Amino acid sequence: MTRLNLVLLLAVIASAMYLVHTQYESRRLFQALEHANTEARKIDLDNDRLEVQRRAQATPLRVEKLAKDKLQMRTATPAITQYVTYGERQ
Repeated sequence: MTRLNLVLLLAVIASAMYLVHTQYESRRLFQALEHANTEARKIDLDNDRLEVQRRAQATPLRVEKLAKDKLQMRTATPAITQYVTYGERQ
């Protein structure tokens, strides 16, 4: 009878240790999941912010202003356009 009690006691202790280990792993994995979700939200917010900035930088008016100011470009008119022909004309 004492052997049976000892075996059952060992089984209960092993079961309790396994339960504690399983709960610990579950909490650890849940914490890692929450951390990953938080990082994903931060990345999404950064992506949205960068997309808005890209759209603001690429407006036609801004591109035209930069072309005129920084690159000293001007609008093409027939007076400054040079036409290149290939081959002979008949």
